[in-house]
Amino acid sequence: MKTATIHELKEELLRTPTVDLAALCLRLAKYKKENKELLTYLLFEAHNEQGYVQSVKNEVDKLFAEMNQSNLYYAKKTLRKILRIINKHIRYTSSSQSTVDLLIHFCNTLKESGIPIQKNTVIANLYKSQVQKIQKELKGLHEDLQYDYAKQVAGLEL
Repeated sequence: MKTATIHELKEELLRTPTVDLAALCLRLAKYKKENKELLTYLLFEAHNEQGYVQSVKNEVDKLFAEMNQSNLYYAKKTLRKILRIINKHIRYTSSSQSTVDLLIHFCNTLKESGIPIQKNTVIANLYKSQVQKIQKELKGLHEDLQYDYAKQVAGLEL
């Protein structure tokens, strides 16, 4: 079976009746957890972006609180898990401001966690790559927001 292009899918969806569209969405959400999460975001959370970002921050704080810091190996695994979750939510929002906000929160929380970032090369590189992502996303924001976030990013440097 050949997969249709996005353009072909869009054209077909525009021709599909509303009732059938609802059935297709429900069927799509039924098979993948990520599809269900995206549909939940679009239907219930997209109108309140700040509330959504705050709920993701709370989830990140909870995961940092549960992190096993006795061994850096387990800390690295947990940090990667947290970043996977953050990146998933960033894909859902597709907003540069939310991306910058979530990544700054991650970096600040990592610095405050007490994990020796400089002692472990992998954690240091992970941290630096997130700071680079933030700086890259900042370029797409409005000048006023860039100025506000630039102050926070300056505090992230190791």
